[in-house]
Amino acid sequence: MTAATERVVASEARAESGPKPLTAGTRPFVAQLSVYVFVVVPFIALLAAVPAAWGWGLGWVDVTLAAVLYVATGLGVTVGYHRYFTHGSFKTNRGVKLTLAIAGMMAVQGPVINWVADHRRHHAYSDREGDPHSPWRFGSSPVALAKGFWYAHMGWLFQRDLTNQDRFAPDLLKDRELVRVNRLFPLWTAVSLVLPAVLGGLITWSLWGAFTAFFWAGLVRVSLLHHVTWSVNSICHMIGERPFKSRDRAANFWPLAILSFGESWHNSHHADPTCARHGVLRGQLDISARVIWFLEKLGWAWKVRWPNDKRLARIAVTKYKS
Repeated sequence: MTAATERVVASEARAESGPKPLTAGTRPFVAQLSVYVFVVVPFIALLAAVPAAWGWGLGWVDVTLAAVLYVATGLGVTVGYHRYFTHGSFKTNRGVKLTLAIAGMMAVQGPVINWVADHRRHHAYSDREGDPHSPWRFGSSPVALAKGFWYAHMGWLFQRDLTNQDRFAPDLLKDRELVRVNRLFPLWTAVSLVLPAVLGGLITWSLWGAFTAFFWAGLVRVSLLHHVTWSVNSICHMIGERPFKSRDRAANFWPLAILSFGESWHNSHHADPTCARHGVLRGQLDISARVIWFLEKLGWAWKVRWPNDKRLARIAVTKYKS
């Protein structure tokens, strides 16, 4: 991360005043088609998962592979895409940087630079015109909110407009090594789906084991992680607690805390975007923050932006318990 990152992160709330447009063209047809494929196909697998589980193929090998890959790729998104690349919550070395980028891309949520540009735009315009995925974009009536929920959860992904990376991620575009890794997103997607099949086949020494691992630890795992991530965009901007000051409707929604690795403490995050810990109050489990803490102890993360009493008091709406 360079000094340019600090300037971008500090100016997130003021990005709307920039001279560059919000979007930069549209996705090519092939890229747009791939969005449909990698959103719809894993989702169909997820829908088929429950009845399928009763009839065939779900075993400990599938569950173990799915759990390990869910954690690895999920943390790639939460620790890597979100807290490191988007908000600069800590600094790290080249090896960890590239590992986080690749792990995040194996979650099949898009290339890292695209994801960061979208998310920085979200913070700059949160729940206002220009936000790529606000559930409030159609109004506040029951029908409008139902439509808005769908749009914020996954409907926005089917829009072809591309967030302007020159405006929202110029620091990442200057990182040539990251740009090269970013261009290999199709490869990391393939690895994410093929790896569990290979491991499942080798562990069980059967083609059936390869197929079931591909289904459960590949497709179903990807879709589950998709919907957990998307729930932060939708549910966490509609319901939950708001103990901190923010310019939008971001809320803390505790039921998602474990599956999202701490991302559902969303009001806390929007009140203080660069903070490395989102679950800042007593009892708020934040697995991503614990991973950053562990990296710090190893000497692989430094200049971590941890919360403190002064920082919390500045954004608190109500008295908090320290």
